[in-house]
Amino acid sequence: MELKANGSTTIKAQLVEDIKVCRFVLSTILLRLHCEVTLAMNEKEAADLFLEGKKFDIVLLDKNMPIMTGPEAIVKIRAMGETDVKMVGVSADDHAMEAFMSAGADLFVPKPMRMEALGPIIQEVINKKKNDMV
Repeated sequence: MELKANGSTTIKAQLVEDIKVCRFVLSTILLRLHCEVTLAMNEKEAADLFLEGKKFDIVLLDKNMPIMTGPEAIVKIRAMGETDVKMVGVSADDHAMEAFMSAGADLFVPKPMRMEALGPIIQEVINKKKNDMV
């Protein structure tokens, strides 16, 4: 499912979250940051979107998901050659950071995620995208 923010959107974000309330909160924050959001209910669905040729600037993945964990999905997506997409692990699990970083995540952000934490990350992705266009 795709959600679009009002106005022009330059950042394509994929949100992989199985808990409805968390999905709503994170997608609302991403929309407020002018991202186009594609939702995936599990990590397999997230990886399949890459297999279908979809491109994202940033992917936010929860750690403990049905079918495949967030770190497993990162390994799979990176193995497809997706090295430019910013992979962000998101979890309330105290030991999640190590698992995400060793799997190839660019960043880990503990839950609950707030606008103040996600805003600078999205700005960094925007800046990178602008620099890549030059």
